[in-house]
Amino acid sequence: MAWNEPGNGGKDPWGGGGEKGPPDLEEVVRNLQNKLGGLFGGRKGGSGQGGGNGGGSQFGGGGGGGPMSAITKGGFGVLIVIALIAWGLSGIYIVDEGRRGVVLRFGQYSETTNPGPHWHIPFPVENVEIVDVERRRFVEIGYRSGGGGRAAAPVPREALMLTEDENIVDIRIAVQYQIADPKAYLFNVRDPDETLKQGAESSIREVIGKSKMDFVLTEGRSEVVARIQELLQAILDQYTTGLQVTNVNLQDAQPPEEVQAAFADAIKAREDEQRLKNEAEAYANEVIPKARGAAARQLEEANAYKEQVIAEAQGDASRFEQLLVEYEKAPDVTRERLYLETIESVLARSSKVILDTEGTNNLTYLPLDRIIERGVPRDSGTSAPEVLDSVPQPPVADDIRRRDTQRARRIR
Repeated sequence: MAWNEPGNGGKDPWGGGGEKGPPDLEEVVRNLQNKLGGLFGGRKGGSGQGGGNGGGSQFGGGGGGGPMSAITKGGFGVLIVIALIAWGLSGIYIVDEGRRGVVLRFGQYSETTNPGPHWHIPFPVENVEIVDVERRRFVEIGYRSGGGGRAAAPVPREALMLTEDENIVDIRIAVQYQIADPKAYLFNVRDPDETLKQGAESSIREVIGKSKMDFVLTEGRSEVVARIQELLQAILDQYTTGLQVTNVNLQDAQPPEEVQAAFADAIKAREDEQRLKNEAEAYANEVIPKARGAAARQLEEANAYKEQVIAEAQGDASRFEQLLVEYEKAPDVTRERLYLETIESVLARSSKVILDTEGTNNLTYLPLDRIIERGVPRDSGTSAPEVLDSVPQPPVADDIRRRDTQRARRIR
C-alpha cells in the first residue's frame, strides 16, 4: 500500500512516525527540476500544484512540470556559447623578442611564427612550442663547473686524449652554441643538446689525435680551437640539428698530473732557449750594422785615398811634362830655378846660422842656443840640446869654396 493511498492514516515515510523506507525517485527528480528552474529564472512548480491529487501533476503536460522547460534550454545554450568563446580566446599567444613559436597541428609541424601576438586553433587541434633562439647555451667537455664558487671538477674520461706523437694531454673545452632553426631543433634529432656534446667530444679527439703535443700546448692553441669549431659545425649540419656553434674556448691544456713537473722543466728549458736566441739575435742586430758601417767607412776612405793618389800622380805627371817643355826651351835657366826652389824648400824647414869670417881674425861669439830657442815654439816639447844637434854646424872656408865651385859647375 502506498503512503498516500486512503487508509494509510497520512503517515509520511520521511516523517517521524511510521515505518521509514527509501526515498521516492520521482520526488527527487521533481525537486531537482524545481531548483534548476529557479536558478535560470523559471517558476517553481511542485507540491503546491494539484492540491491533494499530487499524482496528477507528476511529469504531466501542464504547469511547466516537464523534464526541461524552454528557459532552461536557453541557459544551457548561453553556457555553450561562453565556453566556445573562452576556447577560441585560449588560442591567442604572444611570442617574445628573441624567441620563435612553432605551431603543431595534431602533433605535426605547421608553421614558425616570429615575435609578436598570434592566434592558433586551440587545444586539442593545435599547440605552440616556444623556442629561445638567442640564448647562449654551452656544454663543457673534460670538466664540470661547480656552482656556489666551487672549483671545476675534472672529468678524466672526457679530458684525457692521445696526440699524434703518442702523448696524453688533459684538454678542457667549453662550447657555446644557440638554436638557428627551431623546426630542425624540435623534430630532426631526439636530443640535439646531447648530440652536440657527443659531436664536440668526437671533434676534439680527432683534432688532438692529428696534432703533436708541443703544438697543442704551446703555439697551436688558436689553430686547434678553429679546427674543432669547423669540424663540429660540419657534424651538426650533417645531422640537421638546427644548432649553430658560436664559440669554442680552450679552458686548459696540460699534460697529465703525473708528468707535469717534468713537463714544466722542459717548458722552462725551451723558454730559456728561446730567450738566449732572442738575446743573440739582438746582439747580432746591434753588432752587424756597426761592422757594416765600419766596413763601408773603410771602403770610402780607401776609395778617397785611391782618388787622391791618382790625382796627385796625375798632377805630378802633368807638372813634369810642363816642366820638360820649359826645360827644352831654356835648360840653364830651368836648372838654376829648380836648384833655387829646392834649396829654398829645404832651408825653409830648418834653423840656419850663417857666419862670415873672411878677411877678419876676430872671434865672434853668438848665443846660438838663445837664437834657436826663439825660433822653436815653447809648446813643441823639444829641448835646446836636441835643437842644437839638429842644426847643421857651420862649415869652414874650404868647404864653402868647394860648394860654390860645385854649384858653378852644375849651373854650366
